[in-house]
Amino acid sequence: MTRESEIMTIPARRGRAARLNKGQSIKIINTHGAQVVDTWAFSAEDLSEFLSMEHLRATIERIYPRAGDALVTNRRRPILYFAEDSSPGIHDTLMAACDDYRYGLLNCTDYHDNCTDNLFAGMRQIGLRPPECPSPLNLWMNIPVDGKGDTAWGEPLSKAGDYVVLRAEMDCIVAMSACPQDILPINGALRQPTEAHYLILG
Repeated sequence: MTRESEIMTIPARRGRAARLNKGQSIKIINTHGAQVVDTWAFSAEDLSEFLSMEHLRATIERIYPRAGDALVTNRRRPILYFAEDSSPGIHDTLMAACDDYRYGLLNCTDYHDNCTDNLFAGMRQIGLRPPECPSPLNLWMNIPVDGKGDTAWGEPLSKAGDYVVLRAEMDCIVAMSACPQDILPINGALRQPTEAHYLILG
């Protein structure tokens, strides 16, 4: 019987991180349905090995991972297994995490919460500092790509309560950011970031 931990909150516009032993899973929940959750995974033995989008795309030969896919590191080893997905399955692997520079380009003159800083803050809460901010797996982020290769900023196609389950293929740390984007519509038409939730299984 699978044991579940208590449900934990990823506060709106903030980041969290959790340690997983090999064989444990994390269930990440899109509580209100339109929230993008930037997601990273790092080897617990060596933070310089991490879930890599460019290596993942080469492995699965798609830009959207699906349930049943192994999610691989920059050393081409499975770090997570995409076990379940209750959503339509639109998850972005193309876009870098937002950062202060990005919001400057969007005409913000003051500091804006961002996923890069949320990664470091979430990891810092468990006593760790990653060597860099890799490109994240942007859960539920909808980036349509047309036949000419042009991209757009779409609204999520997920609904309230949609979730994914990711199983650890090695001891690892999973970090998550409830994306603070409130200028573009990637967190829905209201452009209002909300909290998300997660729990550990196993």
